[in-house]
Amino acid sequence: MGHTPARTRRSLAASAVGALTLGALTFAGPATAPARADDGAGPTATPAAAKPGRPGKGVRSLADHALRPAGADQNFYFVMGDRFANGDPANDTGGIEGGRLEHGFDPSAKGFYHGGDLAGLTEKLDYVQGLGTDAIWLTPIFKNKAVQLEDGPSAGYHGYWITDFTQVDPHLGTNEELAALVDAAHERGMKVYFDIITNHTADVIGYEEGARTAYVDKDVEPYRTAAGDPFDDRDFAGTGDFPLMDPATSFPYTPVLEEGEEDLKVPAWLNDPSLYHNRGNTTFVGEDSQYGDFFGLDDLFTEHPTVRDGMIDIYRTWVSEFGIDGFRIDTMKHVDDEFWKAFGPGLLDYARANGKPDFFMFGEVALDGSDAEATSFTSHYTTHLGMQAILDFPFQWAARDFVSRQGSAAALRDFFLADDWYTDADSNASVLPTFLGNHDMGRIGHFLGADDPDATAEVKLARSRLAHDLLYLSRGNPVVFYGDEQGFTGTGGDQLARQDMFPSTTPEYVDDEQLGSSSTPAEDNFDTDHPLYQHISGLAALREEHPALSTGAMQVRTAEGGALVFSRIDAEEQVEYVVAVNNSEEPARVTTSTFAGGQRLERIYGEGPDRLRTDRRGEVSLEVPATGSVVYRATAALPASRTAPKITLRAPAPSQEAHSRYLVQADLRDYSSFAEVTFLAREPGEEWTPIGTDDAAPYRVFHDLYDAEPGTRVQYRAVVLDNAGHTRASEVRRATVAPPRLEVTTSGSDGSVTAIDPVRVSTVPDPEHPDQVVTFERRVGDGSWTEIGTDSSSPVYTVDDDVSELDLGTSVSYRASMVVGDRVVRSRPVTVVTAAPTPARESVTVAGSLQSEIGCPDDWQPGCTESRLEFDETDGLWRATFTLPEGEYEWKIAVDGSWDENYGAGGAAGGDNLALSVPAGGGEFTFTWDQVTKVPAVAPAG
Repeated sequence: MGHTPARTRRSLAASAVGALTLGALTFAGPATAPARADDGAGPTATPAAAKPGRPGKGVRSLADHALRPAGADQNFYFVMGDRFANGDPANDTGGIEGGRLEHGFDPSAKGFYHGGDLAGLTEKLDYVQGLGTDAIWLTPIFKNKAVQLEDGPSAGYHGYWITDFTQVDPHLGTNEELAALVDAAHERGMKVYFDIITNHTADVIGYEEGARTAYVDKDVEPYRTAAGDPFDDRDFAGTGDFPLMDPATSFPYTPVLEEGEEDLKVPAWLNDPSLYHNRGNTTFVGEDSQYGDFFGLDDLFTEHPTVRDGMIDIYRTWVSEFGIDGFRIDTMKHVDDEFWKAFGPGLLDYARANGKPDFFMFGEVALDGSDAEATSFTSHYTTHLGMQAILDFPFQWAARDFVSRQGSAAALRDFFLADDWYTDADSNASVLPTFLGNHDMGRIGHFLGADDPDATAEVKLARSRLAHDLLYLSRGNPVVFYGDEQGFTGTGGDQLARQDMFPSTTPEYVDDEQLGSSSTPAEDNFDTDHPLYQHISGLAALREEHPALSTGAMQVRTAEGGALVFSRIDAEEQVEYVVAVNNSEEPARVTTSTFAGGQRLERIYGEGPDRLRTDRRGEVSLEVPATGSVVYRATAALPASRTAPKITLRAPAPSQEAHSRYLVQADLRDYSSFAEVTFLAREPGEEWTPIGTDDAAPYRVFHDLYDAEPGTRVQYRAVVLDNAGHTRASEVRRATVAPPRLEVTTSGSDGSVTAIDPVRVSTVPDPEHPDQVVTFERRVGDGSWTEIGTDSSSPVYTVDDDVSELDLGTSVSYRASMVVGDRVVRSRPVTVVTAAPTPARESVTVAGSLQSEIGCPDDWQPGCTESRLEFDETDGLWRATFTLPEGEYEWKIAVDGSWDENYGAGGAAGGDNLALSVPAGGGEFTFTWDQVTKVPAVAPAG
């Protein structure tokens, strides 16, 4: 397939620096008073706002406070409207006639509407506000497809199956009731945030080839214009141009609409099937993570300008007509980058022009892990794409590790030290919404029991308190998932974490344990005396009384065993708070450093001595309660520095985790008090431009050079602002933008590949751009390198290599290369060994309406051992033969005894059931499953 770039990358000034300058202008922190000169600045001096200076002049005037952007001091309450309060039973069925499979209302079923609505939430605003809530975050309230029979069946109670983006789901109320809720919240000083979706709609589009089909790679079947010419959509993403497409010829699958649903979606442009990816179900990895359907949900072609502009228009309307204060954006990582570059500025500029200067958006970038690699990935959305914030999944992982799994304080320390990945010219980690659990993964109460099944109720309650301490006392905006303040636990994620606050009749909920209470979800659960409600509201009040605990700089201090100590300090107030958390069931004594020697500290939270004093070196010994926390506040501001410290820069270099992010780090000599360091960048001869200000050691930024041309020369400086307003600049350091880095991965595991299956060889260049072309080579044993294919289809570059002719035990090496300018960049070789097939799963089960005939207790049981397949090492297939009586059956493959991983027609994850017709007299049928292609099959035995 030919590859014609739609645009070229920009120079450093136009991209890596220029874009950040624009972000700083449109997303600035609060104005500050001018700084005093170095000779005579007093302890109350504050720095000047950042302004680009002349080359070599006025660099120190660029010193600035670290940003505290809009949205950096809010306490969120995350509500699923259908499960909170039923204020109007008349709307329970949404005005839809028929039974539960038509209107979706059945409060006894966990996957159906339960009756909660906007009127109920409005009635409960006293309860919500009493928790210390500044902002209510609602799951999507737009009109949904009431029931999707293919999903259980299940109903759209959660809000993620939207058909009409212009009105409230009638099960939840009306647009007028939404306006009343927003007005009532605003009158109380609370903001209202919507959970919004740009990635998909309800499952309305089917395919002639099958409703829920397996994903087809762009390498296998490219998109085609209406005239039949292949093209790569990434060449046009982010531009105003896009090839004309025809639903009949442009896609791997042919999209079709059922009769009566041709005009179901609103706005009307959403009914055009050519505005969807139409490539089949996603497996949530690789290329299909951005192009595949979520279990059949219609995946929007967000690279298309009609979709991009249409989504911006949709959500602008909710801002202008209802005064919505911000958005949480669903499934952000499953949408292309160019979409976000337009969507973010498009919404922010509009909101600010329409009376919302503090409009705030944060996106869902879900992932596991809390190390620097995870943080480098999530921070890509705030640094490179210019979005304001992301929902802090790495924090959730780190907090669960520390509190629920009793992980080390050192690991939690390392997590917070990675906050510098978020620091750039218009945002930082201070604004990230943090959370302990949610409606998808499950509740913190559930994790506490799952991670330690032997823990007593008292221990779990204490750990829940500790988890909320960490949530409220560390940086970021705490998010409380509704019901956590009542000790809700649940037994898992998704539907098992979506209990009713009003009396429930759902069997899976009514017997749930509730921490700190003898109540169950079978009762009303708006108890303001509940110990966790009181604990959380107390933490919110503490943050309100001491803003440094909300928006102050966070300096990590000491990690010993299960105890972590950190300081919080407001740049203006200059008063230090010392916070310690301890996950051990024994009290901890920890000696830690602080910013000042001989400083008196008073306890304002937790248990311990009322007063402490630091020694002359600034050290103090803390007693931290078992499974608890303590906070001390200095009784005076920090002593003013007499002169600015000397500052030096380390040599900038690409980071290990992200090749396009350059680590720029500054060191302060002989200085141990509070300081802020502003980092500057420029191309030689251009003006210095701020690229971020850090207010905690180690002082550093990870400069985004994703769009800079390889070979571009970059200069760096840093300016320190000490606690008295003195400034000093570092020397200049230089760097040259390196070419992209290539790393090859292959199919197979443990260094071996199955000799009978093609080896999939893949790479994603770092950074990756749509104009790249990657060549793949292989070497057998010690032989010569041989080209096996070239791929220009972004974002994942792949080839499949046939190794069936090679003997078992043969070593095969693979590498990738690409031409960058006048040089060739190559990856390191990856070597695998051909081997006999081995099982990739523990168990594989035929699950369906035929299981009771096979010998299972019931049908559709993924854990039934009687209908399991056995792995065949000769061909790598799972198979088994069963005798079945005459009948019509449906079935699919379930993996490892649950529905978490299952495959239907064509090998689609979560795909359609397969049909089997057994003739009169019955017969034997052999079922197979290919663990490589994921395709199930059945045929008469023999």
